Amino acid sequence: MGMRIGYGFDSHAFKPGVPLVIGGLKIEHPEGLAGHSDGDVLLHAITDALLGAVSAGDIGTFFPPSDPRWKGAESHVFLQTALEEVATAGYRIVNVDTVLVLAQPKIVPIAGELRERVAELLGVKPGEVGIKAKTPEGLGQDHVAVAHATVLLESLGINDPAARMVAVADVEDEINQVVKGLVDAPRDISALGRKTPAFNTDDLT
Repeated sequence: MGMRIGYGFDSHAFKPGVPLVIGGLKIEHPEGLAGHSDGDVLLHAITDALLGAVSAGDIGTFFPPSDPRWKGAESHVFLQTALEEVATAGYRIVNVDTVLVLAQPKIVPIAGELRERVAELLGVKPGEVGIKAKTPEGLGQDHVAVAHATVLLESLGINDPAARMVAVADVEDEINQVVKGLVDAPRDISALGRKTPAFNTDDLT
């Protein structure tokens, strides 16, 4: 079967006065991560890895930081959109491997919980998600969180586009429900960014 690999990277500086969310998990810490959305550096990296694996662009293509509708948005919305793109392209996740680089908080004590949360959001088994953490020794990045993510996809073997769309109908319904809760009016998220030029993502979400 056809295989595809995707790689994603993201970084955010710590900021006082905002909650810390990593991998969709709220973590007790004096500071959170700055960003247009909730600053979830891990989900952003995974989202970009998934989109890249199927040549669908990046988060900035779908959710530009200039759009006020995504201010403070929970990053699982971005992840669900990437999952829709993967399914529509006729692929499924084999496994995901990630590395978090940050001085604080310590990830090892919560790695199991974090793995389960990410697996739940991706619709895979916890054993198919790798969570590793490193400290930024010698990099001068003690006040920054960095995430790297690699995904492996395999083809579902569905050549008929209509059949692929049926396979992802439930995903689209879930996305639409999430978006309706974030914005005042219903929005067809399936068309978000697909005809929009890529944005400079240096300061992305």
